[in-house]
Amino acid sequence: MRDLEQALTLTEAVLDPILAREPAGPRVTYYDDATGARIELSGLTLANWAAKTANLVRDEFGLTPGARVAVLLPAHWQTAAVLLGCWWAGTEVVLHPDPDADLALATVDRLDDTDGAGEVAALSLDPMGMPVRDLPVGITDFATSVRVHGDQFLPGGIGIALDGMSVPEVLAEARTSALRQGFSEGDRVLSSTPWDTPAELIDGFVAVLAAGASLVQVVNPDPALRERRVETERVTALRG
Repeated sequence: MRDLEQALTLTEAVLDPILAREPAGPRVTYYDDATGARIELSGLTLANWAAKTANLVRDEFGLTPGARVAVLLPAHWQTAAVLLGCWWAGTEVVLHPDPDADLALATVDRLDDTDGAGEVAALSLDPMGMPVRDLPVGITDFATSVRVHGDQFLPGGIGIALDGMSVPEVLAEARTSALRQGFSEGDRVLSSTPWDTPAELIDGFVAVLAAGASLVQVVNPDPALRERRVETERVTALRG
């Protein structure tokens, strides 16, 4: 298994078992209690969005395995697809402003943090997928561009995965984290923690997928809704 994993991107390593076992089951359920938004993605839908992102990264921005992508985005279902797409394309993800990044993916309020990046794409994170209006020249609207790309992807190589960590290193950290947090296959994990650092991202996202669990991610959480959400989403594990 370890020899096989050496040849896999991080996305393949965490998604392939899920797609083989339960492609139609919920994998990421996203809530924003400030707006009332709820978006749910099955494993297959998440993989399709990740493939579109990977194709965008490779074909539109011309990035090859080993390129570096600054992902300056909050914990969000679209961020999940972006991360998986970048890893599928074999690129290294960093979660901080990086003037040497080949590509930066950011919300509008963080465009100042993308200075120096080779390419920049802005995400509105709109629940209906609306584009960002009136972007400066040279900045790509992610929502508009990603839609035209295919929802299948054939990886062409593997680079560093996350902030200097290789795919096996991230997987090992994620599995250790899942064990420490008590995540197992079939769990529904409720979380409201951010993904701002590699440790937070591994604990709050990669570990969930690596365990074969599914994530219920809540932003701007309303404590009054928590008990009811645990019941309606059949939550079996809590974090944050």
